[in-house]
Parts: sequence; C-alpha cells; structure tokens
Amino acid sequence: MTDKVTHKGGCHCGNVRFELDARPDLEAKSCNCSICSMTGFVHYFASKDEFRVTKGADNLAEYTFNTDTAIHMFCKTCGVKAFYVPRSHPDGWSVNTNCIDMATVSTLIIGEFDGANWEANIANLRGEE
Repeated sequence: MTDKVTHKGGCHCGNVRFELDARPDLEAKSCNCSICSMTGFVHYFASKDEFRVTKGADNLAEYTFNTDTAIHMFCKTCGVKAFYVPRSHPDGWSVNTNCIDMATVSTLIIGEFDGANWEANIANLRGEE
C-alpha cells in the first residue's frame, strides 16, 4: 500500500486553497444528480482529518437545498466549488478532483454514481452493500 501524500488544490482564481492527505492513486466518482451534472463535480471523499482549507475560508459562500444536509461551498470571487460537505458523508468532505493540482496525483480512476436516483444507490456509495 502506498503512503499518503499531501495534495494541494483550489478554486480557479486562487483565492480559496486546500490540502488533502490521500494516496497518490485516487479513485473518484462522477455523479449525475442535478447539481453535480451542472457543475462537473467529480468526488473524492475524505475524512475531516484528511482535509484542510488553507486559504480563503472567509471567501466561501454556502448553499443548501432539499434536505439541507449537504453544505455546498463556492468561491465568492470565481464561483468554483472545489469541495463541500456531502449529504452522503456529512462527517467528512467531498473534494472536486478537477480542482486538485495534478503534480502529486499518479493515477485518477473515475467511476460513476447514479445520484439522480440517490436513495436507491446511496448504500453502494457508502460501501454498505
């Protein structure tokens, strides 16, 4: 098993930056729910201990909808959502792999999640099936 590295990333304008401790080989999920398909978000799930906002926490706007469980955060300057607290993992983070600086990523494997039918598929995403 490969040791974790510290990945860095952020929004388009650079006003929001983050660090993520994870393996260099990342497995992520693309989702077809309404918000992910509109924003192109590709999820890498991290625990609270593995993720840190290093710059611009005060430059984030929040948006919630439906159950108000997920806390979507967007850069107030450029509008990019680099990470958020997901409904599926409310005690952690979902990091948009499109916002990770690829210098520390060896491979990125992207699977699919049918978020349009969230309730029927969430157990699979959480590894409960």
